[in-house]
Amino acid sequence: MNILVTGGAGFIGSALIEKLLLDRSNNIYCLDNYFTGRQLFFDTRVNHIPGSTNNILDLVSIKADIVYHLGEYARISTSFEDIDKVWKYNVDGTYQVLKYCLKNNSKLIYGGSSSKFGNSGRDENLTPYSWVKAKNVELIKNYSEWFGLEYAIAYFFNVYGPGQISNGKYATVIGIFEELYKAGKALKVVRPGTQKRFFTHIQDVVSGLEKIGIHGSGDGYCLCDSNSLHSIEEVARMFSNNIEYIQQQKGNRKDPVIPFRRCEEELKWKTKHNLEDYINNIKRRSNV
Repeated sequence: MNILVTGGAGFIGSALIEKLLLDRSNNIYCLDNYFTGRQLFFDTRVNHIPGSTNNILDLVSIKADIVYHLGEYARISTSFEDIDKVWKYNVDGTYQVLKYCLKNNSKLIYGGSSSKFGNSGRDENLTPYSWVKAKNVELIKNYSEWFGLEYAIAYFFNVYGPGQISNGKYATVIGIFEELYKAGKALKVVRPGTQKRFFTHIQDVVSGLEKIGIHGSGDGYCLCDSNSLHSIEEVARMFSNNIEYIQQQKGNRKDPVIPFRRCEEELKWKTKHNLEDYINNIKRRSNV
């Protein structure tokens, strides 16, 4: 099977490729512009295609059976200052990916954003990122109705684990806390600290994506466990009581929800990792 992963050098994309390589019948193609992705070593079966999804029709000559489209701008609070990048990668780039999928009769697995579900759905208009991601879901559904596009949409909830971005403005919450803890510095918690988030380990995410790629169809695959809900303050205190509260950021979301249970009920997907166990392992390995 030919499988194309856009954003294949990123956090989720690279972990997914490692999972897909376990099936030696898969031919894996990685398209990445290395905006946040890293030049990682893969099995020689991975075909690296450097470049942007904006140019996918020119860059990718093979016909992919499945396209995992993970190659978008993927941060909420910074999307205000990076709105041009959001439009380039998440609007123009994704449109080109849809054209590629139609041309090659490829099944599209789209990495949606759980940010659209917050505040009874009103949070989809809270930031440029969440708005565009929500509109892309609408576009994909319409493309299915208009042109027969085969698709499935997966939603991510604060993915963490080995390989996460830990430094810079695109760092993840767990990555930031981990680096501050190791450095012996106060963990910066955005006020009020009681806002809650779901957290899903990277290995649970990629196992779910693989199932969705094979069996998924349509919208509503939330890669999240209801038992993984924690307040930001609670997560920080799993690391340390050395906490510093900082001012609320523009676009800060209210508590999330899990609106769909298709992963658990339809695909029999279950999480195997626990955030507190992950943090305790970090603390055991650290000389803090």
